Amino acid sequence: MTRIAPRAGDLPVRSLWQRIKDVARLDVGALVQPSRIAGSLEVLEMLLLEADFGVPVSLRLVAAVEARAKRGEVKSDDEFRAALGEEIEKALRAGKSDPALQFAAAKPTVILVAGVNGSGKTTTIGKLAARLGAEGKSVLVAAGDTFRAGAIAQLEQWAARTGAQFVGASAGGDPAAVAYAALDAAVARGVDVVIVDTAGRLHTQRDLMTELKKVATVVAKRLPGAPHETLLVLDGTIGQNAVAQARAFAESVPVTGLVVTKVDGTARGGIVLAVHEALDVPVKFVGVGEQAGDLEPFDAAAYAAGLMRAG
Repeated sequence: MTRIAPRAGDLPVRSLWQRIKDVARLDVGALVQPSRIAGSLEVLEMLLLEADFGVPVSLRLVAAVEARAKRGEVKSDDEFRAALGEEIEKALRAGKSDPALQFAAAKPTVILVAGVNGSGKTTTIGKLAARLGAEGKSVLVAAGDTFRAGAIAQLEQWAARTGAQFVGASAGGDPAAVAYAALDAAVARGVDVVIVDTAGRLHTQRDLMTELKKVATVVAKRLPGAPHETLLVLDGTIGQNAVAQARAFAESVPVTGLVVTKVDGTARGGIVLAVHEALDVPVKFVGVGEQAGDLEPFDAAAYAAGLMRAG
C-alpha cells in the first residue's frame, strides 16, 4: 500500500484532512447551508492550492464537493472526507493512469530514466533494479549520467547491492555511447531489463535536453521499439515547479510514466495529481524512503486515502 506518512522518528506530516480540520477549522455543517457554503468552499480551495494541487485541479475538486453538498451527500465530517477522497481518487484514475510497467515482447526491455539533479533519480534506479530483481528478472544498469561527479560510482554501488549487472563509463564520456554499449551487452547476455541512467539536468538547460533526445534516438536505433518506458523522476517537495519540469521533459522525450520521490516527507501531496493531469501520464511509482524497498507501485486509492487520513 502506498504510504505518504513518515516513518517512526521522522517529523510529523499533516495530512490534507488534518489541515482542513486543524488549521482551517472548516465547519463541515456549513456546506449544506446556502448562506455559508461559498466561504467554506473558498477555504477548501485555499488549502488545496497550498497542498500543490494546482489551480485547475483545485477548482474542479471544489466544484465536485459543492455539487455533492447541494445534493445532500455531505452532512458530516466523515461524509466530507469521503467525498473529497473519492474525487481525488477519481482524478488520479482519469486519462492514462495504468501504473504497470510495460515490458517488451522480446527481451531486453529498456527503461530510460530522466530527471533533474537532486530529484532522487539514481537512487530510484537502484530501487527499481532491486524490485525487478526480486521479481526474478535479470537487470543491467547503465551509468549514462557521465556529467555529475560521483554518479557513476553511486550507480555501481547500487548495482552491487541489488545484484544487477553494470555498464559504466568514464566521467565526461558520451552518454549515448554508454546506452548503446549497455544494449549490446544486454542482448549478448540475454538480460531481461536494461535501466539507463541519464544526466541529471535542469529543464531549462537546452543543450542537455538535446543530449537526452540523442540518447533516446540511439537506443531506438540499436533496438527498434526501445525505450519501452521513459520514466521521469520528480521531487515531490518542490511544488508547482514540478509541473514545469515535467512539461519541458515531455517536449524532449516521450515520457511514459512518472516516479514521484520524497512523498514521505511532505504534506503537499497534491503535486502528484497536478503533474498527472498536466501530462496525462500515469504515476508508476512513489518513493517513500531511502532503503532499497522504499519504491512502491502507485495505488490511486491508497494515495487518496493517505491524503485524507484522519490521524
